Amino acid sequence: MPLVLAPAGQAQMIKKIGGQPEVRRHLEELGFVPGGYVTVISEIGGNLIVNVKESRIAVDKKLAQKVMV
Repeated sequence: MPLVLAPAGQAQMIKKIGGQPEVRRHLEELGFVPGGYVTVISEIGGNLIVNVKESRIAVDKKLAQKVMV
């Protein structure tokens, strides 16, 4: 399922990163790598605040749809 549908507060394993090569590279630079874990902290208007690799990151809905957990 895409990250935008993941429940808040539960660690989810990243299974796949989709999108264009530039988008995948950008997400990998932020710490979204297959096999890693991400936790949704909160959701505001479809945009997410997530905890990935000990950092809190804001991700817009379009990017969050590319991350499969």
